Amino acid sequence: MKKLKKKALIVLGIFIAIAIGFYFSKNINLNAKYKVGQKIDSLNGVIVYYNGGVGHVRGRVLTDDGYNLGLKYQCVEFVKRYYYQELNHEMPNSYGHAKDFFDLNILDGNKNEQRNLTQFTNPSKSKPKADDLVIYSGTILNKYGHVSIISKVTENEIEIIQQNPGPFGNSREKFGLIYDNGKWKIENDKIMGWLRK
Repeated sequence: MKKLKKKALIVLGIFIAIAIGFYFSKNINLNAKYKVGQKIDSLNGVIVYYNGGVGHVRGRVLTDDGYNLGLKYQCVEFVKRYYYQELNHEMPNSYGHAKDFFDLNILDGNKNEQRNLTQFTNPSKSKPKADDLVIYSGTILNKYGHVSIISKVTENEIEIIQQNPGPFGNSREKFGLIYDNGKWKIENDKIMGWLRK
């Protein structure tokens, strides 16, 4: 009985240590190459800032007129700041996690009223375009999902720009783009779809 109790305590201790380590790795900067808040990229003059751990938060960003852009240096804050500054767009619902930008009840090509954008599913009859928002589902390690902006589209590939991909992630990524059975698919199973002004 004592051995079983001892083993249970050891397993519990290991689990707690892993949980604490995971929490801190998401909330601190593990990459000494960058400082939190450092400019690392831009799209059409709208800056991408480095955030360190994906869970790191430095308060909420509001525009001068009170419009909510999101939590500082998070992925949502960048895409909403880009749409606000570059496309003069404010979302009717200015809150929510990244994955909440995509409404599973909306059919391909219909209006997402909460975001005042047209929503396309992955795959879609509509080919992705530059400036579209790309929405990713949540995962076990990131239940909030992710959102990025398409910076470039070719016949068989898209390039995205993103803020807060993790301490060692890149601000730019490329994904394959295939056309099959009359539909365009971005080759990433986490991508639910895209939104367009």
